[in-house]
Amino acid sequence: MTDYRRLPSIERLVAALLATHTAPHAVCVAQARQLVATWRQHPAHMPASFSDMVNQLSVAVMQVTQPSLRRVINATGVLLQTNLGRAPLSSAAQHALTEVAASATIEYELESGQRGDRHRHVTPVLTQLTGADSAVVVNNNAAAILLTLAALTNGREVIVSRSQAVEIGGGFRIPDVLKQSGAILVEVGTTNRTYVRDYAEAITPRTAAILCVHHSNFRIQGFTHEPQVAELAALAQTHHILLIDNVGSGSLLDVTPYGLLAEPLIQARIQAGADVVCFSGDKLIGGPQAGIIVGRRNVIQTIARHPLMRAVRPDKLTLAALHATLLSYVNETALNDIPVWRMISMPAATVAARAAHIAAQLPAPWHVRPTHSTIGGGALPGELLPSWALVCPHTHPDHLAATFRRHHIPIIGRVQADAVWFDMRTISPSDDTFIRDAIIQLTS
Repeated sequence: MTDYRRLPSIERLVAALLATHTAPHAVCVAQARQLVATWRQHPAHMPASFSDMVNQLSVAVMQVTQPSLRRVINATGVLLQTNLGRAPLSSAAQHALTEVAASATIEYELESGQRGDRHRHVTPVLTQLTGADSAVVVNNNAAAILLTLAALTNGREVIVSRSQAVEIGGGFRIPDVLKQSGAILVEVGTTNRTYVRDYAEAITPRTAAILCVHHSNFRIQGFTHEPQVAELAALAQTHHILLIDNVGSGSLLDVTPYGLLAEPLIQARIQAGADVVCFSGDKLIGGPQAGIIVGRRNVIQTIARHPLMRAVRPDKLTLAALHATLLSYVNETALNDIPVWRMISMPAATVAARAAHIAAQLPAPWHVRPTHSTIGGGALPGELLPSWALVCPHTHPDHLAATFRRHHIPIIGRVQADAVWFDMRTISPSDDTFIRDAIIQLTS
């Protein structure tokens, strides 16, 4: 039988917390009321002692009054770790965020003193890099696809290969996107093989576009065939319809010199004849979360004028960080400036040397082991990069991993084969000393 007499008064609980902590009184009272109500409704959840009740209240108050979005060190071996924010921003992008955090020229022309267009900040550099006529930016690539289809194909047919009617993450499915945009899906071909003739036979007077969807997060192998973008572009031009190309991650640099399979180059898709190309800003581009739409000027103008643009437009922080990121490509310094490209291009021997240098200063049983890093973030599925990790065997590796997650700058590794692994490829070289010191402090 539950002894409800153990339930403390709100006043006693709050007073006990404020005796040792500084926190807003109103927040403490509100959280205390919620906790006591929960304990009353679910007595099994009631802590065993009053001090435990105060500790639970402390945690509840902290969740309201302290930031939960914090900087961490990614030691997981996943370069674009979605749960950790995908691409870490370059120093230039971080500086740009600070510069525009106050008032900024987001929609203001200094020369004329008149209102300006927010997309003018990134359009020139995007057209320079991709060869497209024009560009607009939205808050993510899912929004880019939805806006593009809503603006260009509403009420008309869009042809998609069955192999590309996929789910692109977070339950976001291409057939559902078309339905939401008002377009009518027409599937052609089979799961593994689709030909140009399949598209051609599906074109009717109601057809608005052919939609290509890159297999960003999976790969079909074996007895397969899909037409080249140039082939579909020629077909679309012959029938006076659009070719919309969603490349997902996409890239502005070739990944094949680093032992990875080719990822679509944005500039190559424009050159091949795509009318519109949609891609992400926070994957292999290495910038902030954004959806980038490039293509023919009249088509981009139609997209930019659609009412949905207002709902998905980017803010000044996104545009500033994206512009700074793109400038690294213009200046041909992306391999050094942009963290994801620094991680991709770093030779395995360099990673090994960093790991060995740190390991030589660590207590036993820390040592160095070869491993493989993955790209992650829905880019280059299944592709691996050779890497090296700092490894600590432990009888309770989950507990050790939790210890590092509680550090003042959390270190997020992975638990594998009864050990904690810190993959050095995904750790910035500037954090090597911090990693060494944290390991010594927490495991000596």
